[in-house]
Amino acid sequence: MAIDKISNLPGFNSQRSGEGSQVQVSRSEPTRTQEETGRPSSVDTISLTDTAARLRELENTLSSLPVVDAQRLEAIQKAVENGSYEVDAKRVAEKMLAFEAALTASE
Repeated sequence: MAIDKISNLPGFNSQRSGEGSQVQVSRSEPTRTQEETGRPSSVDTISLTDTAARLRELENTLSSLPVVDAQRLEAIQKAVENGSYEVDAKRVAEKMLAFEAALTASE
C-alpha cells in the first residue's frame, strides 16, 4: 500500500536544517523481475543520524526507570497512616476537569 502526500501532514518535515536530525530514505523502482516474482527490492536503504540513535538510547533509559516514585509513595502512605494527609479538593477538581477536557478533545 502506497502512502501519498505524507508531506501534507501537520508537523512533517523530512529535512530539518541545522539540527542534525535528518532522516534520509531512498528507494529504487522495482525491476521487471521483481514485479513478476513479487520479491522485494534489496536496494531500499534508510540512513538515520546520531540524533535518532540518541533518542533510542533515551527511550531505553526511560523504559528502565520505575513508573512509581517509591519515596513519594512512602511519604504519602505515612501521612495517611498518621492522619496528616490532606486532600486539596480544588486541585483534584481542576485535574479531573482537565482530564475530561483532554478526553473529549481527542475524540
